[in-house]
Amino acid sequence: MLAPKLPKALEAYLEEEAQSPVKREYLRGRLYAMAGASALHNRVALNIAARFLEAARPRGCRVYMSDMKLRIRDEAVYYPDVMVVCQPGPPHPYYEEAPCAVVEVLSPATEVQDRREKRALYETLDSLEVYLLVDPEARRFTLYRRTPEGFAEEEGEEALIPCLDLVLRAEEAFRL
Repeated sequence: MLAPKLPKALEAYLEEEAQSPVKREYLRGRLYAMAGASALHNRVALNIAARFLEAARPRGCRVYMSDMKLRIRDEAVYYPDVMVVCQPGPPHPYYEEAPCAVVEVLSPATEVQDRREKRALYETLDSLEVYLLVDPEARRFTLYRRTPEGFAEEEGEEALIPCLDLVLRAEEAFRL
């Protein structure tokens, strides 16, 4: 009989992940290997990151793609497809903790996780202004925007990214 796997401490995960040949996300002590992404997924994420980078540089903001971790307290560590951080640098060289914008490009394997689990945790970040879900098949956006009453859901072909003072248009994201 196999012994049950015990939850891993966050600090142990972070040390191991810096040396791991396989990217793994962390959720409350459990590790989840990440699947590879399609060519379409990568092109869409790169288009968005490139557009964000143009707007970020003059503001002193940083734009990351899927190799930079986002730490959410001691609960979770994810690799968002695109992340924007406009606050001063973090104390750790391998993760950020205070993004103003997070983007996930949907895929059939991750859509439920992106819409529920990640959204719930991302929205607990005080710094987060927008969480953008990008559907490459439907060529549409679902944006969760912070309001005084909480996060409001918006759907369409444009997404306002306040910390970059940028309106991202679908044709920019889905240009192939």
